[in-house]
This record gives sequence, structure tokens and C-alpha cells, in this order.
Amino acid sequence: MYKKSQLPLLSWIIIAAVLFSIETAAQHIYQDEPFLQDYSIKFYADTSKHDLLKVRTDRNGVISICSKNGLIKPANGKFQCPGIITADHSYRFMKDKKIAALENYENQFVYLTDSVVFSNAWAGNLFSRHSLPKARCFAGGTAFSFLVSDGKTLQLIRNSEMLWSGNLPDDDVSEIRFQKSTDQFWILGSKSLYTFTPGNNQLTKVLDGSNFTCFDIAGQNRKIFIGTSDGYIEFDIATKKQIGETFKKLPATRITAVKEINEKIWFGTDQGAFVLRPDGKFDYYYGERWLPGNVVTDIAAGPENSALILTTKGLGQIIFKNITLEEKALIFEEQVRLRHIRNGFNASLVNIHHGDLTTGYMEDSDNDGLWTSMYLGGEVFRYAVTKDPEALQNCRESLDAMERLYTVTSIPGFPARSFERSGHMKELNDNERWQHAKDPEWDWKTTTSSDEAIGHIFAFGAMAELIDEPAIKSRAIILIDTLMSNIIKNNLYLIDFDSKPTLWGKWNPEYVNSFPVNVGDRKLNSSNIIAMLQTAYHFTKKEKYKSKAFELMTKNGYLENMMRPMQGIGQAPQNANEHARLISDGWNHSDDEMYFIGYWGLYRYAFNDTLKAKYKETILDHWQIERPEKEGAWNIFTALTGTEDFDLNEAVWYLQKHPLDLIDWNVKNSHRKDIESLPDNFRKQTIKEVLPPDERPVQRHNANMFSLDQNGNNGGSEYSAGDIWLLPYWMGRFLGVITSPRK
Repeated sequence: MYKKSQLPLLSWIIIAAVLFSIETAAQHIYQDEPFLQDYSIKFYADTSKHDLLKVRTDRNGVISICSKNGLIKPANGKFQCPGIITADHSYRFMKDKKIAALENYENQFVYLTDSVVFSNAWAGNLFSRHSLPKARCFAGGTAFSFLVSDGKTLQLIRNSEMLWSGNLPDDDVSEIRFQKSTDQFWILGSKSLYTFTPGNNQLTKVLDGSNFTCFDIAGQNRKIFIGTSDGYIEFDIATKKQIGETFKKLPATRITAVKEINEKIWFGTDQGAFVLRPDGKFDYYYGERWLPGNVVTDIAAGPENSALILTTKGLGQIIFKNITLEEKALIFEEQVRLRHIRNGFNASLVNIHHGDLTTGYMEDSDNDGLWTSMYLGGEVFRYAVTKDPEALQNCRESLDAMERLYTVTSIPGFPARSFERSGHMKELNDNERWQHAKDPEWDWKTTTSSDEAIGHIFAFGAMAELIDEPAIKSRAIILIDTLMSNIIKNNLYLIDFDSKPTLWGKWNPEYVNSFPVNVGDRKLNSSNIIAMLQTAYHFTKKEKYKSKAFELMTKNGYLENMMRPMQGIGQAPQNANEHARLISDGWNHSDDEMYFIGYWGLYRYAFNDTLKAKYKETILDHWQIERPEKEGAWNIFTALTGTEDFDLNEAVWYLQKHPLDLIDWNVKNSHRKDIESLPDNFRKQTIKEVLPPDERPVQRHNANMFSLDQNGNNGGSEYSAGDIWLLPYWMGRFLGVITSPRK
């Protein structure tokens, strides 16, 4: 006869801890180490005064631009505060020089005029005359020799002595480069590539072609990259032969500039710039997130590990800085606090003038409660990890805003979408949904939706569990109980000021199960309400929440709804009602947002281990179908289940590749030939492989990550990093799948 186990409580705790560690031991972890974060400083030119030709930098980090009207320079720019391009008066006695070209020789500026090659370096001793009044390009060789051309004739000069003169037999000269390792000049024409060897003055054609536009020597002097009007060519220096066919599967094919910078090949085009990656793909820089204009005229290495992209409208300086994810988080924390906190809400900055962050205002939103819940959740995780008092204060202030959503309406348990001071401006913004509060100073917005409800419960649950301040815990639990008591009292509906259910605040079985089984809302609403009820029971221990949840799962089929595979979600059949057909015309990414936010309470506060295992199964099923999006938040939320594989690399990729500039600049990718388009489909996946976040429109987690273009109010608003970036990062830190920076 066996006796019941009499192990002490401490032993059971140790065993449970060991079992938990076994479950999660295999989970992948990212060690936070510095990565290269790129961002842009833009300098705009007065195009009525300047025609921009060349840009170079010297050993001192000075940037100089050659224009048809003389030398100019960038001034007064910094990140998100564009500078200007202005006249360069550094050497006032140069103003009468007709400078046609600018080059860098031994890390010093050298200038070409209609009669001379000269420099202010070397105490001004470089002053070498030539006899080509229309000279337009040149390159420096050995011992201060220079090969100069006006497009027709070539002259090799040193100390004003003509060492050689000639021309290309059947072509015009476009550009000249010098290869120091072989003491050899390379000369590009529109249809040919030549070498010129000063030792024997030998001019040799090495390649025939057509529509050549620009070139550079690269790959440790092993290759030449030649831009054309339709792609680029790789040329092997050793064999003097072209490598393969012309590369045309590019972001843009009309190549206007080529430059090797820090062992990376940069291409300028008439539609932005791109850089060749080691894997053969490209990083694309298009639009005013990166460049003042998209027609590139020149590219050069810049100071402090930057690339200078000269366009017809100004200069873009792409800077690469080594930072950790935590350092990036602190940049975004500052962005949120400086420009995106409205009455404690996490808000967008809108109506700004062409990216000018000193203009505009913080906008009220239908989803103030949701975006703030996501930011608040991130700050809760931040505090749980760091115990930073600033994070705790951020939580307090946003909790104040969320709490007031429940009191401003004067409807017990019913939260507003938003609130704002009374005033005529709301007449311009959805006036019919604004109601007057009892306090005449304030109005509040009605029609609160299920998005807000699940967001509230997620944030309040995380706060109740993880904030170690009793007053905050108590307030969070009261808010959970307040909302869920209201929903249960009203038969699983959110009842608005007009005594009617709001459009989306419906979890009643009569509504939920009215949808065909393949319509997403049937599965979504089932999942969300069970998560909400579980959270309420976990923190209040009120039996009404537990019994209602089990009633829904067993009697009303909600568990079956939840477990139905995501692969089966699609369009409603033709015999379905109009509402079902309307909401199932394509994949709803807002639904994804609601699901994953709800998974926190669904999995973490599961009633029992049997249900927890089922919830893990449905979460992983959802994650599988979302994997092509490489969505940072969904991958991190999936890590909640303890699964070994949750695409951690893709989550880190999302966090690293997200632009620091969250202004909604116009973006265009639909013209690209380096991406593979897909036929129209239910998921609205436009291309085979998702583009990185810094190449696509800025968007929240509820948007389609396969969106290619954004055209409209260019630079008219700035998104908050609070929900977009800080939530997945700090959640990853809390779950232990992202470490603090490695020392």
C-alpha cells in the first residue's frame, strides 16, 4: 500500500522551479551586443541657386560640395533637424576660380578649374596647369600627377608639365579613377572601359559595352563596378573580363553613381540609393527618411563612418553608429516623453509641416486606450526588469489616463475611447462621437471597441502582477474588475451612452457564433473574452469570472472556436450575412494585434495546465502563419509560451532594422526589380519576402507588414515608439530572451 507524498512545501517549490527551468532552458536568447544603426542627417539646397555635382570630405571631416556655381557646404543639420546648403567662403580668394570638379587626393581637397589643378593643402604648393578650358573630370596619380579630361581629350600633368595627351579612339570620357597598387588609371566612356599606364603612356581598351554611366574600383582592387542606364556590371581586374551578365534585379536600375565605402558598394540612382549586402541583396535608401531628393548625383565616404549621398535637392549623410538595443530603447524612451505624451496617453504627433517636429500637435485617437495600453505594458516590463523609477513614474502617469477613461463617462464600468478638453476643434474631428462630460471642461469619445478592452486588460494584468507598489496593484485590479463586471452584467456586451452595444464590443455567444467558422471574429472574440475572464479571475478570485469562462468554453463552443486552425480563416461564404462578408474580405492585421495582446492573459493566467497546453497549441498555430511577416512583437509574445523556436533572430532583426526616424515620409518600393511579387491573396502579402522596417512605411503592429508604398502627407506626422518598438523590446527583456547589454 502506497502512502501519499508528504514532501514539504519547499521541496515542491524546488521541483517546480527545476521543471520550469527544464521547460525554458532550450529557449533561444539574444545577447545584446552593439550593431550598426543607420540614420540620416539631411541638408536641403536652394535648387534655384545650386546645381549639385560632386561631394567629398577631407581628413579633417570637412564636407565640401562642388556645384555649377562654385563651392558650397552643408550647415546646421542634425538628426530630424535638417540643415541647409550654403555658400562656402572658407577661402575667400577662391571665389574667382571657376571650379568644375572636386576630388580627394591623399585625404585632402583638390580642385579642377578651366586652367589648373590646385589645392589649399600642402601650404598651397599644388598648382598644376593644364590646357583644357572645358575640363570637367580628373583623378590624382603617383607623385602629384593628375589625369585631366574635358570629355574628349586626356592630359597627364605634373607641376604644370604636360606628360602625355591623347583621347579615347571611339568614345567620350565620363569618369577617371586611379589604382595605386598598379600605378594605373582607369577611364570610363559611355561604351568602353580603358586603362592608361603612365610609365609607358599606354592606353588600352579592356571592355566594350553600352550606356555606361559611372564606375569605381572595389573589392581590394580586384573588381570594377560599372553603372549603366539599366543595371550594373562587375568587371574582374585580373582577367580583364566581365563577370556574368548585367545585374538588373535591383531596387532601381538607372545607375548614376557608384562608390565603395568601408568595403561596401553603394549605388546612386534616379530613385534613391542602395548598398550591396554580403548576401547579394540590397539595403535601399529612398525618400526623405534618408535623402532630400531621390535623384542621386554623387556618392562619397563621409566623416565618422558615414556615406554622403548627393542629390539634386541636397545632401543626405547616412550615419552608421554602433549601439545596443538597450541604447536604442533609451533613444525611443526620450522620443516618447518629449513629443508623444498627451494627458498621459501615448499619442501621435500630427499636422507637422514636412517633418518639422516643432510644428503640429498631439492627436486624440479612437485607440488612445489601446496604444497607451501597449506603451504602458512596455513600461511595466521595463520597470520589472530595471526597477528604474522613471519607468515607474511613466506607469503612474499612463495609469492615471487609463483610469480616467472610466470616470469621465459617468457610465459605471464603461471606458471612453479618449477624452479631451472641450472646444470647437473637435467639430473638425468626428464630432458626432464626442459627448460632454459632467465637468464642462472635458468631452469624451464614445463607441469604445474590443480593441480597447483587450488592451486594457493586458496592461492592467501586467501591472497587477509585476509592479511591486501596493497602491498601483490595487488600482489595476480594481480597473480589471470594473470593466469585466460591466461586461458580464451586460450579457457580454459593451453598452454605450445610448444603451446600445458598441459596434465591436460584443462577446455574446449569439453574436460570436453567428459567424461562419472560417470568419476570424468567431475565433478572435472567443480567444479575447476567455483571456479577459481568466485575467479577472486570476487577480480577483471572483467565481463569476471563472464560471462564465467555462460556460463559454464548454456550453457555447468557445474552446472549439479558439482551437480552430488559423489556416482555415478566410472569406465568408456568399450565403453569410452582410456583416460577416464585410469583415472577412481579407486578413485583418488588427485582429492579429488583439490576439497576441490577449495571449498574455490567455496563457499566463490559464485556469489549469490542460488548458495551458491547448492555449500554447493555438498560439503556436497562429505564430506559424504570421512568420513571413517577421513581426517583432508577435515573435516575442510567442516566446511567452516557453517554446524553443519563436524566430528570435527575426524579432531582433525587427528591432535592429526599425528606423530611428518614425516620421511618415513617403516611401516607394513597388517599382523595385529585386523583390518578387505575389498574386493577390487573402493575406494581402504583396511580395515573397518582407522588406526591413526601415525600407517600408512606418506603421503600427496592426498594419500589413507587406505594404510597399506610402504616398500622401509626406512628413506630416510622427509615430510614437511607445507601442511600435518599446513594447516588444521590454517584453523580450522581461521574458529573458533578450539580455541586457554585454559588458
